[in-house]
Amino acid sequence: MQQVPYGSVDRDKPLIRLPFTRLAVITVCLPLLGLIACVVLALLYHYNDATYTHCQVPNYLPSISAAISLTPERYIWRFSIGLHSAPRFLVAAAYLSFYRGRFSKRLMEQLLSGLTFLLALSENIGLLLLTYVSSNETYSVHKSGFILFIGSSLVHMLCTCKLWSLIAKYSLSAEEMMSYRQKFRLFLFNGFFCLLAAYFYKRHNTYCEAGSSEAPPWSAEEEKNEELNVAQCMLGPLFPEGTARQFPHHKEVKATSCQAMTPSSYI
Repeated sequence: MQQVPYGSVDRDKPLIRLPFTRLAVITVCLPLLGLIACVVLALLYHYNDATYTHCQVPNYLPSISAAISLTPERYIWRFSIGLHSAPRFLVAAAYLSFYRGRFSKRLMEQLLSGLTFLLALSENIGLLLLTYVSSNETYSVHKSGFILFIGSSLVHMLCTCKLWSLIAKYSLSAEEMMSYRQKFRLFLFNGFFCLLAAYFYKRHNTYCEAGSSEAPPWSAEEEKNEELNVAQCMLGPLFPEGTARQFPHHKEVKATSCQAMTPSSYI
């Protein structure tokens, strides 16, 4: 082992040089590759568990929460996000230093830079929370982490676009102009798919559709009531009056509705 005198110039040289572009690409690819691995393993080895839904209708692909909550998928995802999160804290601090240098004499932009930094931290914390607390362990904590991650992510991107619009306004650099345009396009892209995901999540929980493009005119609870009505009409005396008191959510069937049902409707 070579001894280097204390205070020598060689002691201050960096041990490793890693370009920021390469670090950014590696950081971005970690969760993507981890998610792909989790989804593939879930489809190959845990298809029924990964595609199970609360209303028991067929699902074609697992949700992200389902794919990362199984074993060994959860460990792959946690490993990927653990490595992914550390550089993100460093990048948030680097951007804060960059913004302070650009807006050193402008108070409002300085405050917006600080808010953007806090949003970057909360976004990363939300990602870690939903990663290390899976949906089948503590659903409320997992859900809170997901909301914190998505909400902070959107507002963080909005603040970033505002700051970079000011930078691009007073800059003649083509690189900074391109950076602003790409950030704004990614913000619109991310916001659109977040709204689309929220729509399908709401629709799935409301109608419990099995991959159909047509929404049924009744809810899952009303469909259950309809099945009980058919059973009551078919079995007759086995369902005496007062059955509805034993099933609080079931509405008592009327005789006229039984008469309207033909034997072929039971098949």
